[in-house]
Amino acid sequence: MAFSGKSVLFLAVFMAFSGVYGRYSTWSDFLRMPQTEDSVGTRWAVLVAGSSGYGNYRHQADICHAYQTMIRGGLKEKNIVVFMYDDIAYNEENPRPGVIINRPHGEDVYAGVPKDYVGDDVNVDNLFAVILGNKSALTGGSGKVVDSGPDDHIFIFYSDHGGAGVLGMPTYPYLYADDLVNVLKKKHVSGTYKSLVFYLEACESGSIFEGLLPEGLNIYATTASNAVESSWGTYCPDDSPDFPQEYDTCLGDLYSVSWMEDSDIHNLQFETLKQQYELVKMRTSNFETYMFGSHVMQYGDSGLGKEQLVLYMGSNPANDNSTFISRNELPSFSKAVNQRDADLVYFWNKYRKSPVGSIKKRNAQKELFDVMAHRLHLDNSIELIGKLLFGSEKGPEILKTVRTTGLPLVDDWDCLKAMVRTFETKCGSISQYGMKHMRSMANICNAGISKEVMAEASAEACTRIPTTS
Repeated sequence: MAFSGKSVLFLAVFMAFSGVYGRYSTWSDFLRMPQTEDSVGTRWAVLVAGSSGYGNYRHQADICHAYQTMIRGGLKEKNIVVFMYDDIAYNEENPRPGVIINRPHGEDVYAGVPKDYVGDDVNVDNLFAVILGNKSALTGGSGKVVDSGPDDHIFIFYSDHGGAGVLGMPTYPYLYADDLVNVLKKKHVSGTYKSLVFYLEACESGSIFEGLLPEGLNIYATTASNAVESSWGTYCPDDSPDFPQEYDTCLGDLYSVSWMEDSDIHNLQFETLKQQYELVKMRTSNFETYMFGSHVMQYGDSGLGKEQLVLYMGSNPANDNSTFISRNELPSFSKAVNQRDADLVYFWNKYRKSPVGSIKKRNAQKELFDVMAHRLHLDNSIELIGKLLFGSEKGPEILKTVRTTGLPLVDDWDCLKAMVRTFETKCGSISQYGMKHMRSMANICNAGISKEVMAEASAEACTRIPTTS
């Protein structure tokens, strides 16, 4: 059988690429070739740890790890903006001064991380200014912003505590969902990106986007949990015999380390956002057993899920020959801790490991008791406020009401913010644990309760239940 010149050329090309094509199920997968920064515009990343304190070690560890993933992927430091309080690496409790790890016996992820916004410069106003590329609105910090153009791709990763409709910050005020989504809408109107991806680690993180983030903005978001559940810390003390015993606190978060450990070993030129979402969803749910773990969610323009991760994270050349794994090949976590209880793990281990009869032991005991007392104060205060406003029988039910899926948490966000300020004025700081009661605050607003009536109920409740902080 004779072949024409064109046929021979086609066969040669096909044979040359057959080894590569064998990794894909269809020609369309193969033809979606890797793209370089020259062809896709500039990649930008904003990495935010929204907490402070050694007990929250894992959040800054997550962010530092993400930075290393981006750098190895080829992003330039000038295009990565890092927010972290920076009180972990050289904290007196850190058993390895100047080193942060994100997994047992892991590499140092702190080395080389830029100090763009640290301490009190980690705040809502600076974060919004960075996202919008508005240098004139900054107060402190390196001055680095996302100075993006219409062909650029932006990746935002936030790791911290949260509650219904709110995310933590180490400085006041909190980061509210409506404000964040409005900033993302402004970014879209400015025409300064082609697509934006947002990965969010926090309790009830689905509530930040549910009913608020519309389609059509070229924004794809995934969250560690749905709108009503906690997210989880992992690599915690007593997790396994392999855990380094000198650490008293969790080293990472379940959702966060799932996507980063996936990114660290795979060729992101070919893995898509959707593929990573499915893998992270499976691993974070403990393979759909939910013995521990949460429901990873996606919001916004799901069509972006077909895009390769390289557009946002780059791809480590060392992984060029790696192949995509199925969900059945994923490593499992042996244990995890509810995010809201991770601080108790930290304080308990400090107490447990302190020498009997020592001042250190007594101080650790006091810290543990103070944390537990503060939790009890918040829980009892909110419960009593509900009873004062709605009656002993209806109060608890109204406070726990969950709105229909797809609806935002609250109709009037200004009311929610006012209710939180009113409560804190009368009863003390909500703190990271108290964020679990944000849905109750929202339901009080949705029921039409005024700020004045809320103030009276808060004052009465917290007179009966004195503040602990």
